[in-house]
Amino acid sequence: MLRQYYTVKGAGEHEIIIQKSRFIAHVNRATTEEEALTFIQDIKKKHWNATHNCSAYMIGQQNQIQKANDDGEPSGTAGVPMLEVLKKRDLKDTVVVVTRYFGGIKLGTGGLIRAYGKSTSEGINVTGVVERTLMCTVRTKIDYTWLGKVENELRSSTYSIKDIHYLDQVEIETYVKKEQTETFTQWMTELTNGQAEITIGESLYLEFDV
Repeated sequence: MLRQYYTVKGAGEHEIIIQKSRFIAHVNRATTEEEALTFIQDIKKKHWNATHNCSAYMIGQQNQIQKANDDGEPSGTAGVPMLEVLKKRDLKDTVVVVTRYFGGIKLGTGGLIRAYGKSTSEGINVTGVVERTLMCTVRTKIDYTWLGKVENELRSSTYSIKDIHYLDQVEIETYVKKEQTETFTQWMTELTNGQAEITIGESLYLEFDV
């Protein structure tokens, strides 16, 4: 699993006009090729009367699946420049469909490449990008006499408190980056003079706006 990677925040849409043609970028997250294809088909059904519904997607933490479709535009002028935007911005698990309603003015090869690239880029900007970071949930069990000191230290640190359980002893759940669990454990042990019981829990991704 990657320690961190970028993807889009969720579903988004953005329209621009170029030489009287409407370019509507539809952006979404897709973790499988099936999800990407379903999204593309949904957009095609919604905009069944459009001149073109071009698409591109990049799936997998190692970008294993990369596809581009010109949907009737001259070869290499739509899907490929859209895919290049995803590559340049290093966006994983992302699918984009750009719907074009022809406005009567031909753009030429260079014009089409720029138009589809611009539409994709602006659509992503409007949708938003997040960084997904691999974290562990670390559970720290301490006596109540340590609570004030430990909680204050945690809240002024770079670590994020998930929850505090007030039981026979206090159990504090903290989000810690996967690669920092050993450092955290050592820090917490020193902070409590070895009085803390520390358990490394499940791994999960947390999302942060970019």
